[in-house]
Parts: sequence; C-alpha cells; structure tokens
Amino acid sequence: MSVGIITGSGAYTLPDLADAESVAISTPYGDVPVTRGFLAGVQIVHISRHGAHHARLSNVVNYRGNIWALREAGAEAVIGTTACGAVDPTLPLGSLVVFDDLYFLANRLPDGSLCTFFDQPADPARGHWLLHGGPFSERLASILGTAALSLPVESQVGGIYGHVDGPRFNTPAEIASLAACGVAAVSQTGGPETVLCGELQMPFALVGFLTDYADEVRPGETTPVAELLDHVREAPDAFAALLRAALPLVRDAIEAGDLEPAGTMHQL
Repeated sequence: MSVGIITGSGAYTLPDLADAESVAISTPYGDVPVTRGFLAGVQIVHISRHGAHHARLSNVVNYRGNIWALREAGAEAVIGTTACGAVDPTLPLGSLVVFDDLYFLANRLPDGSLCTFFDQPADPARGHWLLHGGPFSERLASILGTAALSLPVESQVGGIYGHVDGPRFNTPAEIASLAACGVAAVSQTGGPETVLCGELQMPFALVGFLTDYADEVRPGETTPVAELLDHVREAPDAFAALLRAALPLVRDAIEAGDLEPAGTMHQL
C-alpha cells in the first residue's frame, strides 16, 4: 500500500523522507522519475511535477505520464499540492485551502489536446467520468481538512479550485470571470491531475497554499513579487506538516476500505 504525493512550486523534495529511493517508471507517455520512501511511517510515491530547479513550467508538465506512473507504482490514493493565487480576497496569504470543487472548462492538456487517457477509438477502457458530489474524493478531502485544521497554519476546508493554463499569470478580466464563478484560488496544474486521476478511479484530493492575490482581486493592490516568493518558500514546510498529520489517517482509511474515488467511470 502506498500513497501518491504530487508537489509543485518550491517543493521539489519531501523533507524527512525515510529510505528514499529514486527510480524511473516506464509509461506509454515516457519514463517518469519518482521517489519512493516513508513519510510519517507511511509508504509514499512522490512526483515533483516541475522537477528539480523548476525545470518544467506548467505548460510542459507530463500530466498523463505522472498519473499513469503513480498507478503503476501502486499508489492507492493521490494527494496533490499546489501554490495558488487567491481569487477570494478574504482568504489570508500563507494559508491552506482544501478544495472541494473544480473549475476547468477547457479540459485540455498544455499541448491543446483533450485531457483524457481515452484517445483511441474502441479502447476497451474508454468511458465517461460521471461526477456526483464533486471531482475530489470526499473522504480523502475530509482527512486533509481535519489534518489542516490541526496545524498552527490558517486553513479553509472547502473552496473551488480554478485551473488556468499559464505559464503567464492572468489579466484582471480573466480573474474577474473566475471570481464570478465562485473560484477561491487558481494555479496552473491541478485541473489535469484531477481529471486524469478520476479517469483511472484513483482517490484524489487537492490542497493549495496561498502565495499572492490574483490580479486586481483587491483593487489597486498588487502582491509584491518579494512577498509572493517568500510565501512560495513557506509552502513546502506547510505541506510537509499537513502530510505528516494526514498520511497515517489516509493509510488507515485505505486499510479499512473507506477511501473511494470521486464519481464513477461509465465504460462503454
């Protein structure tokens, strides 16, 4: 039994990872580097989506390869972490948000193709991901929420995650359209990871760390770049603390058969 962990900006390694072993997993989308080890006594499989030194911007992340590799590595649940821009102006920077819904209308990968594993006619695994109750594993998100609220970090449980393509940041008009849909925070990576885990029926949950206020969320205010970067540097410690608190609970839920993926794959 293992838990998949995906980290992003600033979090290229996991502190306190015991018995760490780096391996490459072969997938139909290329070889994917992963790190195996134990965190808080729980076996994990870690992927740094951007790679060391942020080698890959969001537009060249190998989303399909990463999610396929986690399944091949035996991950029975996946936790995604992401540094985010706050769209809700009431949320404090330097806080965690455990998301419960997704805004990702384009449903496309960075190369413009549709975000799906099912791109071949008559693929026996093809089907529609039917959503009921949201795109994230309810039990897994609940565990993350409980863990987040136990930390000495401000946290919000619930909120809509908005996926934007990047690598550029967004204009005030674009952010205003997301705000009108109730989006709490945005980043450039969580949409494909959510959908692809859903298609493979892997329980997935997403948590964000707020590093800045998105463009004109607070009229006339711009988060200074130095402050944004300070929060990016804070994010790995916050995520590590969250994972240490959550992983034993995730393991117990898996062993009890109490962790279900979001929605249902209706195969044709």
